[in-house]
Amino acid sequence: MLSPRDAVRTLPSYHPPLAGRDGLRLDFNENTVGCSPRVLERLRALSLEDLARYPEREPVETLVARFLDIKPSELLLTNGVDEAIHLLCETYLEPGDEALVVVPTYSMYRIYMMAAGAQLVSVPASEDFTFPLEEVKRRITKRTRMIAIANPNNPTGSVVAEEQLLEIARAAPDAALLVDEAYFEFYGQTMLPRHREVPNLFVARTFSKAYGLAGLRCGVLIGDQEQMRAVRRACSPYNVNTVALACLPTALADQDYIQQYVSEVKESRARLEHALDTSGIRFWPSEANFVLMRIGSTESAAAFVEQMRRRGILVRDRSADYGCEGCVRITLGPREHADRLLVALQETLEQLGVAQGASRL
Repeated sequence: MLSPRDAVRTLPSYHPPLAGRDGLRLDFNENTVGCSPRVLERLRALSLEDLARYPEREPVETLVARFLDIKPSELLLTNGVDEAIHLLCETYLEPGDEALVVVPTYSMYRIYMMAAGAQLVSVPASEDFTFPLEEVKRRITKRTRMIAIANPNNPTGSVVAEEQLLEIARAAPDAALLVDEAYFEFYGQTMLPRHREVPNLFVARTFSKAYGLAGLRCGVLIGDQEQMRAVRRACSPYNVNTVALACLPTALADQDYIQQYVSEVKESRARLEHALDTSGIRFWPSEANFVLMRIGSTESAAAFVEQMRRRGILVRDRSADYGCEGCVRITLGPREHADRLLVALQETLEQLGVAQGASRL
């Protein structure tokens, strides 16, 4: 009788609550207004012949490499950052290897690592979700073959210093270190200029967040060109679809749109943090396009999410994440979305009676 591998059969399930998302979408860290209008114009210009052809990735990779100021041989366009994670696991992990993550973090790291048969090593974040550098180094062994770090981290919005990341890469020379910069545009700091200093360092970016292209599934993985040659062997030549490849150059060209959107998100983030501080709600200062806040108990978080939904605002309960009991994550958008959010937030806090004396992490 046919049966899946044990590693797959025992995988934890990840089911994002995507159904019934009616309201202002502040729950999945998406761009809340959508992509550049120029991208829609490019979509309308696609022909029947364009869609009938197999996608050609290399010309767009050359353009993206020029945008990032790196060599085309140092990058690979991927079907979102998820595929980049998957490809690194397929390239470097054997059954029985160790793969390390710091929790709480993005759930798909562990799923792809475990699917490859690796033994997952979860290192708890330090107090206030700060990065546990010494504990990470202590947990690195001869069997460590992959380490994944989101920077900024999801769901906390916390960051890791460049030198700490390099220190980890050097402490684990036989492991692929993935620095996932999905929220780079909202943070502004990157490991990209340092990627040639250590051959086991990989940097991933996405066009799902600031660029508003989550539905097109397009990301990029950057690393040492010799290592990237190995990653390409595990990758389909047609992994990124024609529509995404057609739209990406247009999206990159409209940097005025990206800068304006990012500027407004950062302003909204500051407004939300100020409102939470004033209301006495615990939160973690964020370098991403979201803020993690603690409402109270797991039940309180669920009630908060439901009351916000009734007011037309979708936010994400993160109570199931390590150390996040009673926590809710709220995505930020432009000013008009922040206006709606803050009104609903105040009404919900007053209704639930959870606002207390000022207490800020």
